[in-house]
Order: sequence, then structure tokens, then C-alpha cells
Amino acid sequence: MFVISVAAQLSGLHAQTLRSYDRLGLVSPGRSAGGGRRYSVRDIALLREVQRLSQEEGVNLAGIKRIIELEQLVDELQGRVEELLAELQSVRAAAEQAAAMVHRSYRRDLVPVDPRHHVVVWRPKRPE
Repeated sequence: MFVISVAAQLSGLHAQTLRSYDRLGLVSPGRSAGGGRRYSVRDIALLREVQRLSQEEGVNLAGIKRIIELEQLVDELQGRVEELLAELQSVRAAAEQAAAMVHRSYRRDLVPVDPRHHVVVWRPKRPE
């Protein structure tokens, strides 16, 4: 965690710019017990990306904020997809296990027959 002056140096921005970005919601640094801003390594990377989008790509701050929101949404959705895939894998494994239990319970004298074929039961004649 970095105080605002160090974060400003690391990001190449002025401390007042960092305060403005915080007020606009572009970056949300943590706070110390006294209320001072504390910037993480992730916050510094985000500040650099904001600067790059602004200076190199010509994106205005409203556009940058929307880009950041959409990237966060994508991250959240990717996390949710991973959770759902894990859940699906678990459910499939449970279903396969249940099917295996049912198959083990089958009586061995029953034989599955293809419905396209006719079944003929042969019974030998008993001697009289």
C-alpha cells in the first residue's frame, strides 16, 4: 500500500489528479484509519492505464470510466462462469455416479434388446 505522494510518483501523475480520479470513481483506493488514501499495486496499474487511455488513445474520462466498469464486469462474469462450470462438473459427476449405482442394481437376467429386432422366445417341448 502506498500513500498518495508515492502513488503519484509511481503512476507518473500529480497527487491532485489522483484525488480527482478518486472523486470521479475511476480508481478507488483504500483508506487508512485516519482517512488517508492508500493505493495498491493494482491501483497504480489502473492509474497508468487511465493515463495511457487518455493520452495515447484520446479517450475522455467518461469513456475511461465506462471501459473500467466493463472490464470489471467481464472479470466478474468470467469468475461466475468458472463457478458455474465447476458446479456443472460436480453435478455431472454426481449424475454419473447415480447412473452407475442404478446399473449395478440391475438384475443380470435382463438383457437390453435393440427395438429394431424381433425377439423370439424358444421353449423346448417337455417330454411327455
